[in-house]
Amino acid sequence: MLISIHSFGSLWRRRFGPDRDGHKRFARAAYYNTTGVPVGDVIRPRTKIAGHARFNGVGGFNPNYPTRMIERVFECAAPCVWNGQHKVLFKRMLPAAERPEYFLVATRPEQIGHLDLTRPCWKSDGTFLISFSEWNYQQETMLLMPAYGWLRSDLGTFFLEPLPHRPWTGQLWLGVLNGGRL
Repeated sequence: MLISIHSFGSLWRRRFGPDRDGHKRFARAAYYNTTGVPVGDVIRPRTKIAGHARFNGVGGFNPNYPTRMIERVFECAAPCVWNGQHKVLFKRMLPAAERPEYFLVATRPEQIGHLDLTRPCWKSDGTFLISFSEWNYQQETMLLMPAYGWLRSDLGTFFLEPLPHRPWTGQLWLGVLNGGRL
């Protein structure tokens, strides 16, 4: 499965290899990205739905420059739910961009408005929820969205559209109804 990075969640954690003195300890590290919300001056994991995206140091992910991973395409394992947590493993970064099957997308209310996950039609069928944090009117959601997948918030319906000349780059936009048609 190919996944392009649109955006990351706010929280990162890491786990190093078991050999504390080994020269490959950092190369074998695993990095986990998930959602969080501001609580005072600190981002906290006010988790409502637990999950994460995992990146391995040997797979081309550079934890020192995560923003350089935006619009990069990774070969990934299929998303799963294990021990009650939603997970996806990013195995390796591809050397050249390809058309992805999904985009990793993190959303916040200042971008798309408030999501109500109790509504039956808040996301398109092909969209996989990885993590959701919420506290005191703050939210962050991390999802895998296919091209042309959508989210419905209190502001309207947002669609993820790949750019025609760069299909590994997705853009969230608010759909506007015109005479009952998009």
